[in-house]
Amino acid sequence: MARVLLVTGAARGIGAATARLAARQGYAVCVNYRDSREQAEAVVRAISADGGQAQAVRADVASECDVAALFRVVDRMGPLVALVNNAGILGHQGRLLDFDAARIARILSTNVVGTMLCAREAVRRMSTRQGGNGGAIVNVSSAAARTGAAGEYVDYAASKGAVDTFTRGLAQEVASEGIRVNGVRPGFIHTDIHASGGEPDRIARIAPSIPLGRGGTPEEVARAILWLLSAEATYTTGALLDVSGGR
Repeated sequence: MARVLLVTGAARGIGAATARLAARQGYAVCVNYRDSREQAEAVVRAISADGGQAQAVRADVASECDVAALFRVVDRMGPLVALVNNAGILGHQGRLLDFDAARIARILSTNVVGTMLCAREAVRRMSTRQGGNGGAIVNVSSAAARTGAAGEYVDYAASKGAVDTFTRGLAQEVASEGIRVNGVRPGFIHTDIHASGGEPDRIARIAPSIPLGRGGTPEEVARAILWLLSAEATYTTGALLDVSGGR
């Protein structure tokens, strides 16, 4: 049976690039999305046209019921060998003084709780202690976890700091069960997340301060993710790989 990789938030940006690259490397990809059905189905069509296997599945990772249903679909696709926790959201740029509890809770629910719920279900399936054959998890964090994103997204940055800590802890927790857990921390990547925060041209403003002088592409992050999932990284766990152009 095909090796199954679940990519959350895979309808666009880094998630979509990861899904396409993974399919080219032989994974059967579960393309998770929450709202962007047409974009997710377009990713699946692109993979199919390239000779790969993929299925789009709607689920809100912040919902435990949705996550359970998502993994039931994954089980029907074949044995799960890898998970990429990519789903994440941010709010409009501002200062903490502007943020209400609902906004903060929404960001933490998706970025932190969703990551933990999906990792829990993956461990249940992959852990050798639970009868699985092992596997790999990559959590998509952010360079904001290091910088704090002051004056823009301190709540988002805090959520990604939690993802970093969770990555290190879970890696140690399941290392003896055949599961590697790593994270990538993208910097300023050309995706539409900047528009959702209210500044579509944010990378152009920031680019002069990036040592490599430019923003990154989703494909560049996807290659780092797939390396961490691969047999070339079998002695790497608990690592946080910055893909940030040196910033």
